[in-house]
Amino acid sequence: MGILITILSIIFTLIFIYLGIYSLYLFVFSVLGKLIKIKPPPPAKGLSKFIIYICAYKEDEIILNSAAQALTIDYPKDKFHVCVIADSMQPETVEKLKAMPLQVVEVVFESSTKSKALHAAIAATHEDFDAAVVFDIDNIAAPDYLHQINNYLHDGNRVIQGHRVAKNTETPVAILDAISEEINNHIFRKAQQVFKLSAAIIGSGMVLEFKLFKETMAQIDAVGGFDKEMGLVLTRQKIHVSYADKAYIYDEKVSNPEVFKKQRRRWLSAQFNLLKTYGATGLTELFKNGNVDYFNEIYQTAILPRILMLGLMPFMLIISLVLPGIGPSWQLWLTATVCCYIGILVAVPAEFFNSKLLGAVMRIPLIFFTMLALLFKLKGANKKFIHTPHNPQAK
Repeated sequence: MGILITILSIIFTLIFIYLGIYSLYLFVFSVLGKLIKIKPPPPAKGLSKFIIYICAYKEDEIILNSAAQALTIDYPKDKFHVCVIADSMQPETVEKLKAMPLQVVEVVFESSTKSKALHAAIAATHEDFDAAVVFDIDNIAAPDYLHQINNYLHDGNRVIQGHRVAKNTETPVAILDAISEEINNHIFRKAQQVFKLSAAIIGSGMVLEFKLFKETMAQIDAVGGFDKEMGLVLTRQKIHVSYADKAYIYDEKVSNPEVFKKQRRRWLSAQFNLLKTYGATGLTELFKNGNVDYFNEIYQTAILPRILMLGLMPFMLIISLVLPGIGPSWQLWLTATVCCYIGILVAVPAEFFNSKLLGAVMRIPLIFFTMLALLFKLKGANKKFIHTPHNPQAK
């Protein structure tokens, strides 16, 4: 019996170390991210030349609207060029796109991925640009998006992640997805700048110096999580990723629970696959080269989704009350749980605290158990591209 208690104590202590450090991480970054203001760059005195890559896989109606919207961005027309990578599009859609003042790169892959689409687009780009912008098929940029990004480029930043926000909150799942996005924006992008650390790249609404973009993409051939791998490749070279809080890019959030589950399974699989591939290099880079930024990026591949923390922390607190004397005390678990919840709640923008929030919160237990189950169903999810449909009825 004594051996069993000792083993349980060691297991619970290790779990506490993992969840406790994570809870403290959320608390510190979230709170300080609110208290300490980041000064935006000054208005640029010159204008950079951009190429906007729009990755479009099927969903023909959506790309026609997104492409048309991209052409209306409030920036000199001779200073930006729109390139649509039309993957598996209908011929009539391609013809309509070609009638617009933009470039169309037609591709069909046996197994489509975003990185393959971008490789094809780069190969078809024969003009010099100062920076490359990456949009998803459903993204709509704010009119001043390029001006905001231009300010950062002219302030010496080589990589900039824009502020992706939800353009739809019509269902409880979409609301939770939108809140999750904003929590990540605050903790893993905006607040990282307080500590001079890189913002996490999302994969759309991001901008890189054009030469750097080509060099970085040449090292990436991911099925899923190309953005996370890009963040690792950049920070390992000590290239900082900035966050443009006022450069808004509107993104459609997942409304259908089944689509949400498939999307999260793909994300989790990509995250843990990258941890397996790059994880061992984190400590080496930290202690050998003093690369805190890269180590921080590695750490972010090792953490659980926030929705799981909302359920695991109170569960472990209850376990510590039921089994006193085994592992850390309930007081320590309570402290860690409070830190976790404060960190997450502080990161939620005030506008989400409205009448729709209660209905969304009621879905959290179901989503928690869904996400928990997905941890045991990740095998094979990163070997094949899993498309995220952009309409509520999609399965």
